[in-house]
Amino acid sequence: MQKNNTTLQFFITPHAGKRLIAKAFICIPEILGALENKTIAIIAGTTNGYIAQELLAHIGQSEGFSRNGFYRGITLPPHYRANNPTAGFTGDVVLEKGKWEKGKTIFDVAAQLTKGDIILKGANALDMINRKAAVMIGHPEGGTIMAALTAVIGKRSVLYIPVGLEKRVCGNLDEIAASINSPAASGPRLIPIQGTIITELDAINVMTGCKATLIAAGGICGAEGGYWIAVTGTEEQVSKAAKIIRSVEGEPPCTL
Repeated sequence: MQKNNTTLQFFITPHAGKRLIAKAFICIPEILGALENKTIAIIAGTTNGYIAQELLAHIGQSEGFSRNGFYRGITLPPHYRANNPTAGFTGDVVLEKGKWEKGKTIFDVAAQLTKGDIILKGANALDMINRKAAVMIGHPEGGTIMAALTAVIGKRSVLYIPVGLEKRVCGNLDEIAASINSPAASGPRLIPIQGTIITELDAINVMTGCKATLIAAGGICGAEGGYWIAVTGTEEQVSKAAKIIRSVEGEPPCTL
């Protein structure tokens, strides 16, 4: 640790982490540049719903957007019953030169995306050591990730992968994918992907310059899935990080 640096510890819930990641996206120069002269395709997902909220608010186009229903596939606990009817899916969020093209999906725009356009796609598994993520697939033709990859690989569009620390897994994602994608397996498939991964640790660094480290995890009474992080930097940097983290501590859990 550099001389005169200080370290503070914080506990972050997964839902607060989603908001933290989202706030970082309005501080990333490549994203801000794309809002001016490129296309940004935010593929529906729970974490991406928070990002869509922040970006739409940033450009003054929040009206008509709701995180309710902004997903295609989600994981729920056994025997879960929604208190309210699920909102209908109204499309991904596609921003063309800073204008929200309502109702469009990644399938509508993938063929038109070009070099430097940006796609945001969440993940279901995170290998923190090797900076690699993976997406679970339920659709027999590969779903949204396949549409995204046609632009990323074929057109050199840029893939951002916002993913919370609760998605961390141990082991080699390629080997795990090979096992569960085999003809002898059943259930969802898994595809490892590479792109610019943004976790809560990255978000803190982007917004403050601090180094954030995962140091412990778990809890009860609503703290399940949460994690302790250590934030290190100058007194000014850590103070800024503390202010940002405390601003998201009251973020309520995701609901349908």
